[in-house]
Amino acid sequence: QVQLVESGGGLVQAGGSLRLSCAASGRFFSTYTMSWYRQAPGKEREFVATISSTVGGSTNYRDSVKGRFTISRDNAKNTVYLQMNSLKREDTAVYYCNAVRVFRDYWGQGTQVTVST
Repeated sequence: QVQLVESGGGLVQAGGSLRLSCAASGRFFSTYTMSWYRQAPGKEREFVATISSTVGGSTNYRDSVKGRFTISRDNAKNTVYLQMNSLKREDTAVYYCNAVRVFRDYWGQGTQVTVST
């Protein structure tokens, strides 16, 4: 079983930065594809970023965060990160960590990110 715990959310002014962390339990973290999703009130959960389990850790981002957000992972620490720079009001949402391996998936409880002007 995998348990995911997100942290690092908070209130930040537009143009500021936050670094989210997702700590995972288990012995097989390096085999999971890790992703970040987000959900704003009244909206569907949407994909933000993903990093593969393969050597080299290929990444992918939704267009609206490219150049601003960076996903990374530290397998020795069983942790995935989302560095968020140049934050905008539209980035306000609950951010969720997701782990997938062989079509099993796990979700964290989410961490709130609020961007103010």
